[in-house]
Amino acid sequence: MSRDIVGMLCDGPVIPAARNKGDFEFALSHVTSPSIILLFGDIFTLPALLDKARLAKKLVIVHLDLIEGLGKDKVGVRFLARSGVKAIITTKPHLGRIAREEKMIVIQRLFLMDSEALRTGINLLSSFKPDAVEVLPGTVPVAAVVELTRVTGLPVLAGGLISTAEDVSRAIGNGICAISTSKRELWNLSS
Repeated sequence: MSRDIVGMLCDGPVIPAARNKGDFEFALSHVTSPSIILLFGDIFTLPALLDKARLAKKLVIVHLDLIEGLGKDKVGVRFLARSGVKAIITTKPHLGRIAREEKMIVIQRLFLMDSEALRTGINLLSSFKPDAVEVLPGTVPVAAVVELTRVTGLPVLAGGLISTAEDVSRAIGNGICAISTSKRELWNLSS
């Protein structure tokens, strides 16, 4: 995934992340971003959510680890692909590999708590090439973003602990390509 694909995910610095149906409905009708990260749902509600997103011409990025009733295995990923899911976020690289086989956009989520987590994350990304990496927390230091970008060549997204427009600006200034957040008041920020 190049920075061009980041443009497919957002038209500004923020990708909205919906934690519930109200957030999802709001993002469909009040947010300009071409995509929405889905942080809730189950195998029964997912088809209707995907239908609504298609009608609104929005790409749904499913957080694979958070969909209830979905096996966290090859069959679960294939189910998503057959259901029309085009993009996922996961913390599990083996699921990301399966999703890549299914021609899905894959965002690998990494928790960067310290330098060892950064080293481990870089090793993981060298054995599996997702389309992008999302780091948490979104307040990750610039040195970590530079190192991830230099070593992997991947666009770096960030999420978690982003509360204000200043937090978004700081992250973008640190080399982050886009922020994911569930804070509605940040969803329509412009670059």
